[in-house]
Amino acid sequence: MLEPMKSKSTRLLASSFMLVAIACAASSETPSAQTTHSAVGDTTFARLVEALSEPGGYFDTDNLISNETSYLHVVGKLPALGVRGGAYIGVGPDQNFSYIAHVRPSVAFIIDIRRDNMLQHLLFKALFHLSPTRVEYLSYLLGRPPPEDAAAWMGRSIDDLVEYVDGIGADFAVIERLRTDIRTTIDEFGLPLSEEDHATIRQIHDAFIEDGLALQFNSFGRRPQPYYPTFRQLLLETDLAGNPGNFLATGEAYGIVRNLQKKNLIIPVVGDLAGDHALRAIGRYVEEAGDRVSFFYTSNVEFYLMRNGTFDRFADNVATLPTDERSVIARSYFGGMYRTRHPQAVRGHYSTQLLQPIRALVDEHSSGGIRSYQDLVTKHSLELQGR
Repeated sequence: MLEPMKSKSTRLLASSFMLVAIACAASSETPSAQTTHSAVGDTTFARLVEALSEPGGYFDTDNLISNETSYLHVVGKLPALGVRGGAYIGVGPDQNFSYIAHVRPSVAFIIDIRRDNMLQHLLFKALFHLSPTRVEYLSYLLGRPPPEDAAAWMGRSIDDLVEYVDGIGADFAVIERLRTDIRTTIDEFGLPLSEEDHATIRQIHDAFIEDGLALQFNSFGRRPQPYYPTFRQLLLETDLAGNPGNFLATGEAYGIVRNLQKKNLIIPVVGDLAGDHALRAIGRYVEEAGDRVSFFYTSNVEFYLMRNGTFDRFADNVATLPTDERSVIARSYFGGMYRTRHPQAVRGHYSTQLLQPIRALVDEHSSGGIRSYQDLVTKHSLELQGR
């Protein structure tokens, strides 16, 4: 079954490359380092998701939200490094949107081995389409009625948004209307989803509705750990300078992400970072568009790749990505898992966010310098502002 699927993906991808080449030619006066990807239609979006994806795999968490309270600690360093524009690659749920708001990429790919993550991003995408404002997005995500004067909330703080949804219960009429609107909107994206897929999307949305801002990351068969943040905590997290940095913190940040969503330029992909297709296909797509990868967020996936003996394949995949000297990889380190506190750990945070030049990772791996996970998370890690 695998070989025919790869052959079909190759044909679809070749067709998609032709479409993106035409789109970029329409903006040929834009230098390649600042490539602006044209909006793609729903049919092309659906074809890209299918062409770039691999068969799904299993991971033992629901991963509806992040468990990394440190996720914003890298963003203050990005301006000084010139990390802006280009193509974004990331894993997991909506912490990607906060990175996207800071990097302002021309196109973004969210790759995850779990097919459920792709379905969750279709839910998010539908909500962006249905929500002109931040307060509407957050309200709809949690099944709450937005304020009647939603447009007047454009300049309100993230604390105000959290306080609003905290003070109002889920509304059955709103939820029923949303179910219809979300299903209709997702159908318009053109992906061939089964009824089981739609049921999964509904279950994911139900989890946000039922738990609201108290929702936590969940590992199957294990109790939530005391260091797992709630959705409320993640929304209110700050960067190392104390500035709110979530994509819902400002209307401008929300608008950056919504604009990409409405142009079909945030593309969810099912794939293994160490697989033989998805990550390499994303790289070929980006290179064909005359662009380069500027920011690659891996969370702590590399730990599991090392444990499974597939890290070398991942590093070889990364080496094929189009990059430049400004391209960085952001990863998360959980010291408690390894009983080793990272030198860049921040007090009060169980996770540590790290930045590394992508080319430094590739060079270190090719020279045989990464012999352990500790080598990976310490060599060439950039010192972050505000430590």
